[in-house]
Amino acid sequence: MNILTSTIYNSISELKNFPFEGLNTANNTYFTKDFLYAFENSNPEIDFKYIAVFTEEKSVALALIQTIEVSIEVILKNTKMPSFLRRILYSLFCKDHLKIMFCGNIFLSGEHGILIKDSQNKVEAINRICKEINAIAKQTKPLHAIFIKDFIEASRPYTDHFKQCGFTPMHVEPNMIISLKKEWNNFDNYKQNLKSKYRVKVNKADNTSADLEARLLSYEDLEYYKNDLQKLYENTIANADFNAQVLNLNTYIKLKSAYKENFIVKAYFLKDKIVGFLSALANNQHLDAHFIGLDYSLNKEYAIYPRILNDYVRLGIEKKSTYINLGRTASEIKTTIGAEPVNLTCYLKHKRPWVNRLIRPFVKRVQLKDFKQHVPFKE
Repeated sequence: MNILTSTIYNSISELKNFPFEGLNTANNTYFTKDFLYAFENSNPEIDFKYIAVFTEEKSVALALIQTIEVSIEVILKNTKMPSFLRRILYSLFCKDHLKIMFCGNIFLSGEHGILIKDSQNKVEAINRICKEINAIAKQTKPLHAIFIKDFIEASRPYTDHFKQCGFTPMHVEPNMIISLKKEWNNFDNYKQNLKSKYRVKVNKADNTSADLEARLLSYEDLEYYKNDLQKLYENTIANADFNAQVLNLNTYIKLKSAYKENFIVKAYFLKDKIVGFLSALANNQHLDAHFIGLDYSLNKEYAIYPRILNDYVRLGIEKKSTYINLGRTASEIKTTIGAEPVNLTCYLKHKRPWVNRLIRPFVKRVQLKDFKQHVPFKE
């Protein structure tokens, strides 16, 4: 049996000699050096760390750690629970900002926190990562809680081993996924598969937004319009159900530089003024929606958000993606264009064992907001 060793790195610069290729990161952009550098370098208020796992000096796993300050109101904003339970949690955590450690990327939903080599025993790797997470937590003061995010159901057989380290599984909002058919060569092919009611909605969004000029932004454009994009983005996250941290969109400038046409920012102009944008990453035959931004005062008149959703479908088809990950939030409207939920689980632990034991039964009672699942495609 191979013996696993691990090392904690305090910045991406310390990983300059790390053998990323051993983890086959060519097929997963989220664990490439350029991607990690873009987020760390552009968001200095976040404490970044990296856990690398080795066997015989060969890399077998990498985990991303981000530590931030966040309020309990933000954490509980999108969860349903009895009022007495909410009062208990407020009394335990107070209303001050909490220092939370995440294993994962707080700006993205999905399995972007831990990468394990396919041939590696995943349970062994999880146990090793868990040991190092606890070591980092012990050295982080103050620290109120640890989240490990976000895992699909297929990963649960090995990620549930986090429970042996004192973590409690907790359901979070699902990712909304559109599966694209091979025969959809263009947007018209996609629309032909929609039931009449939903095809009308899609066409209405395009017609209502016809006065908007849509433009793909270059690296130079991102530098020029960065402040406008930042304002629109922050306008959008202010309306979101959950947002742990504000992303500095200088991150996007670096991603565009590194990934060229595979990192996409599309802006919508009204009389030469940006009123909305979408961003996306083409990653290993699928398209991941990243942040959007829009002027809500113009959204109803010009259908900016429905147009953005239509254009995500267009981009996915153009990139010949197998599916589009539209992320969390606004789940119901995403189902009207064909998205279906993929359940996600994260793991939570309080640093103090007695508090952890106390909150465990309450965490299991947390429920997510319901939404109506539309079925827009023909049988």
